[in-house]
Amino acid sequence: MMNKFNLSTISALVIDIDGTLLRGSQALPGLAELFTWMREKNIAHIVASNNATKTPQHYQKKLGEAGLKLPVTSILTAALAAADYIKKHIRSDGNVYLIGEVGLRSALQSAGLTLVDDSSQSADFVVVGGDHFLTYEKLKHATLHIQRGAQFIGTNPDVLYPAEEGLIPECGVTLAALTAATGVSPIVIGKPSPYLFQAAIQAMGSQPEQTAMIGDRLETDIYGAQQAGLRSILVATGVDNEETIPQKGIYPDLVVENLIALVNLWRNQAGA
Repeated sequence: MMNKFNLSTISALVIDIDGTLLRGSQALPGLAELFTWMREKNIAHIVASNNATKTPQHYQKKLGEAGLKLPVTSILTAALAAADYIKKHIRSDGNVYLIGEVGLRSALQSAGLTLVDDSSQSADFVVVGGDHFLTYEKLKHATLHIQRGAQFIGTNPDVLYPAEEGLIPECGVTLAALTAATGVSPIVIGKPSPYLFQAAIQAMGSQPEQTAMIGDRLETDIYGAQQAGLRSILVATGVDNEETIPQKGIYPDLVVENLIALVNLWRNQAGA
């Protein structure tokens, strides 16, 4: 177990969902114990996911089925962050060609952006999230829009997603295909971009040095936390573990087997 800091200095947490709290629809070990501990110690928290295919309400229901009751305001997705980024940092309206599912569609429409169906209409943005219904036609229309000057935005860089059957393709695969087709690299909003971390910190009213990220991916959760000035905790229940750390050269502040081990360590350090 790698440990570079005392958990008692942490008063807020940003917590990944897939691979950290859940695998598919199954609760991972320690989910209930972690949230009980946070309630006992009044630790602020935001549950954050790079997955832009689902709405916060979906995750609220999914976590509820796993035994965790969480207000929808405590759930931040890359879809919400992408829509917020466009509205606050680029422009408050415009046409979007979307590759993605209901979570991203809902977030963009709620932000006041207009979705176009194909490349026969003009688009100011091409916004790409995970899409289980990806087709050649969607790639074609997105490619044409980007070639014509539409701003290329990706919700997250993840190439793999931990599902019950194993690691399956995610948004990063589509981003790579479109970059290859157009020569244009996307603006990526989700982890490891600092924008999602900053949005979470702002929502909690916390400070970066008192906040830690718990996640299962070195390149997104851990590296992103480090870039945003947060402490980083890797749980070995998803994509990465102690063996992949030296391979990738990204070193978390703390590595634990699962959330149970994290809570036990935290209790010991707090003298509880």
